[in-house]
Amino acid sequence: MIRTLFTPRWLLALLVAIVFAGVCVLLGRWQWGRYEDKQVKADTVTSHYAATPVPLASVEGRLPLAETGEWTRVTTAGSYAAQQQLLVRNRALDGAPGLEVLVPLDLRDGSGRRLLVDRGWVQNADSAAQLPSVPTAPDGTVTVQGWLRRPEVTLGKDLPAGQLASINVGDAEAQVGGDLLPTYLILESERTAAGATPARPTPLALPDTDLGPNQAYAFQWWLFSVFGFVFYGYRIRTMREGQRPEVEPAPGSSPSSEAELVAAGSMVPATRPKKVRIWDEEDS
Repeated sequence: MIRTLFTPRWLLALLVAIVFAGVCVLLGRWQWGRYEDKQVKADTVTSHYAATPVPLASVEGRLPLAETGEWTRVTTAGSYAAQQQLLVRNRALDGAPGLEVLVPLDLRDGSGRRLLVDRGWVQNADSAAQLPSVPTAPDGTVTVQGWLRRPEVTLGKDLPAGQLASINVGDAEAQVGGDLLPTYLILESERTAAGATPARPTPLALPDTDLGPNQAYAFQWWLFSVFGFVFYGYRIRTMREGQRPEVEPAPGSSPSSEAELVAAGSMVPATRPKKVRIWDEEDS
């Protein structure tokens, strides 16, 4: 038995079980990593989204934001450069295609720096060549409140002036100029010096905090990792049963069936009487 397990066939079967287990473990760790990434993002949203707003100046020293600093709720004041509005393409809201509206905000703190503000979402026009109508950013000094986000990666697409493929600060700065902060703000509210609330695009959806099925997938992959060894053990058991010798009747025991008696030589099998046919009787 042991010698059989060391034959090339059985060694290959064991190797396949080991490789299969290793792949399952790696896939489980990959799914677990995705789960942990979503957990960090969900925890960040939970801890920051409804927090008391802080002045933008208090977090400027921590820019660019770390992942755990996203969704920091801030407030600041400045004036919009409405003539430099940018539209970000391919942005869906509740399943509808549209664009997000970005406007640079010239900060009133005297630093000469600018903050890119995402004022909200507008639905696409009837044709791709036509731009939708967008509520104009208010004139004069405004106080804005919202959440800071890390810039998105550039997609490297060549789009018409005034349009972006992603919310990338470098791409935006190439069009609007100035010294943009390495972050952007998703607008929660804005108020003019007179205390009015101007018209704005549709606010963006709440951030997604769903953790998804990745944790369950990780456990499933780790459970699958033992299946190769279970099947290997099952094949060993089947082989052992196939090699088990037949049990002979113990001395002094009597066979219980006619077949066993015949096999033992103690009984002559009975012959069936020949059936008499009509033509056999006529011949006789």
